[in-house]
Amino acid sequence: MFFQINRNKNSVNSFSPYAVSEFSKIILEYLNKYYNKNYKELVIVCIGTDRSTGDSLGPLVGYKLSPLFRKYSKVHLLGTLDNPVHAKNLKENINVIKNTFDNPFVIAIDACLGNIDRIGYVKVEKGPLKPGAGVNKNLPEIGNIHITGIVNISGFMEYIVLQNTRLSIVMKMADVISKSIYLSYIQFYKDNSQTIHN
Repeated sequence: MFFQINRNKNSVNSFSPYAVSEFSKIILEYLNKYYNKNYKELVIVCIGTDRSTGDSLGPLVGYKLSPLFRKYSKVHLLGTLDNPVHAKNLKENINVIKNTFDNPFVIAIDACLGNIDRIGYVKVEKGPLKPGAGVNKNLPEIGNIHITGIVNISGFMEYIVLQNTRLSIVMKMADVISKSIYLSYIQFYKDNSQTIHN
């Protein structure tokens, strides 16, 4: 979980009826731009914990993605409700990625806090995610691109705010993110399977 205030064309309101369609197109643009034939595998890292409602976005996305990507041998998922990736084991999981996978392209996913009018928005950005910044934790960066969702307001008592985040909001965002990732990857795989996964 971290703090985010940026606004740009790469974000979508999860409560829009077109959220999945719009967000999957944005993710597909990022895959087409940054995921090239030099990368041998895709690793999706869903960061967070099921012990805090607001910080459960990552594990919920992982839970929803897990059955969808089972048939893809080059796609790997870290961070689910059963086996979350969180502050205490993030470094360990980064080492697993470095030592296990062949030049992977990493998508990192996490919850964040932001302005009240942006709650429910999901966003994709180039470059690594900096987990824990919103609650003053110094954690390693991760990801070639990252996806974040604003689950609640920032500015004061962040831990309390996360604990009191509505599960319905987080679930809606997790639905949008997981469906968008899956749809965008299906299209990306269809368009690039001969060059990416040979």
